[in-house]
Amino acid sequence: MKIKRPILFTLLLAILASSCQKKVDLLVHNAVVYTMDNKEIVASSFVVDQGKFIAVGGEELLEKYSAKKVLNLQNLSVYPGFIDSHCHFLNLGLSLQQIDLKGTQSFEEVITLLQDASREKQMEVILGRGWDQNDWEVKAFPKKERLDELFPDIPVALRRIDGHALLVNQKALDLAGITVDTEIEGGTIIKENGKLTGVLVDAPMQLVYDVLPQPSVEQKVKALQDAEEISFANGLTTVSVAGMDKEDIFLVDSLQQKGLLTINVYAMISNTKENMEYFLEAGPIKTDKLTVRSFKVYADGALGSRGAALKNPYTDLNSHYGKFITSKDSIEKLAYKLATTPFQMNTHAIGDDANKAVLDAYRKALVFSDDPRWRVEHAQIIDTADIKLFNRKIIPSVQPTHATSDMYWAEDRLGSSRLEGAYANKALLDQAGRIALGTDFPVEEVNPIKTFYAAVTRMDHDFFPEGGYLSQNKLTRNEALKGMTIWGAYANFEENEKGSIEVGKNADFVMLDRDITEVSHKNISRARIVATILDGNVVYSNRFH
Repeated sequence: MKIKRPILFTLLLAILASSCQKKVDLLVHNAVVYTMDNKEIVASSFVVDQGKFIAVGGEELLEKYSAKKVLNLQNLSVYPGFIDSHCHFLNLGLSLQQIDLKGTQSFEEVITLLQDASREKQMEVILGRGWDQNDWEVKAFPKKERLDELFPDIPVALRRIDGHALLVNQKALDLAGITVDTEIEGGTIIKENGKLTGVLVDAPMQLVYDVLPQPSVEQKVKALQDAEEISFANGLTTVSVAGMDKEDIFLVDSLQQKGLLTINVYAMISNTKENMEYFLEAGPIKTDKLTVRSFKVYADGALGSRGAALKNPYTDLNSHYGKFITSKDSIEKLAYKLATTPFQMNTHAIGDDANKAVLDAYRKALVFSDDPRWRVEHAQIIDTADIKLFNRKIIPSVQPTHATSDMYWAEDRLGSSRLEGAYANKALLDQAGRIALGTDFPVEEVNPIKTFYAAVTRMDHDFFPEGGYLSQNKLTRNEALKGMTIWGAYANFEENEKGSIEVGKNADFVMLDRDITEVSHKNISRARIVATILDGNVVYSNRFH
């Protein structure tokens, strides 16, 4: 049978076209792709090869490329891989190995959980995390008496949800050598009627940690891998870890080099004497998966445990101003020291006095720095007169869900007048030009969708309050998305390799089951991760393989 010439010609053209198509690893099409590049293009297709985006455009890419895998997303929305700009990655994994006290409604419920756990297995030490007295009917700090009765011979250490207060029993106090006469700068040992209550706030907590058994390397490896699995399931491809010791940084690096940990890590170095001496001598670390070029400093504690440093006393505790963990003078000296190095200074500042001290120190030290990108972590309560101290050199790194978690009791701590500069995300963005968004997990949930929802609605999961809490500081949906992608990358000096879907960048992206930029605000929090892709590889999916 002869093939007619027109048909033969068509076949030849098809073969020729096929042979001209570039062979690649992955082609994604028929999607709604939010590139988050400078032009803010919404594309429908992109191509990935050897872990990088090599083309972004429309359906014409199907004709230009021959891919090993082609995904027709049938109009699913796609975003750059989400970046959590402030979290405690190792602590998340380690907390899974402790007693979970989150959501407890009373101290008695905490006691019940401890008893149940101690009956299940023999324990040399009882560790728990997540209690929050603000959720209890009796909102005062708990006391150690019940712990002493039930566990007289086993040290008990229960960390508050914010990580800035610790409830311990007498056994733990004895091991740490803490008495009513112990004094330590940078925190508080709470006493009542001349007796220890068992509650330690900020710096004194370390005295207990120093005498408790430390997690083994095996426990840390499991913790890191567990945290990675949770992060991928929530659409995170980069985690900015707010404070790590050099041994843990080296552990992350070794696991990444062996392929046993694949998530991207931006590690802020904990500001200890040993860490600082080592890294200032050795310099920053930069690999394909790990960036180390910043120091994490604590100016003060947390508002929930009344450790945040305020200019005026707490409304609910007369004559109490909170405390600086690092003194104002030390913050300024450290700022001058780091300004002459390649390292960022990323400082935890919650209270308005702490924020003022940090901003003053930054502005003095950065006079001759062109692009330092120093960060204020949390930037939570700021005197409205001080917001203007932010500028293009100083990046606010905030956690939107803190506003919707704290709104039930923040006014009790601050009074109404100080709320004007509290959780002021929009005002900070307008002043600084960029804002980085995170969760602070495990303090809050590992869920960037909740970050986005809180940022744009300022409401809790029950849509309260109507119109949003301190609603003048809502972000637009585009601003919130930038804060979770390209601005998060910028805050890490990584905007040339991630944060947007652009040619040449790492193929990190996430697919959602609904478009969070378009759905009603009540449907944002219902969005679910369909797949998380890292370097072009599926690392989590409930639909693709």
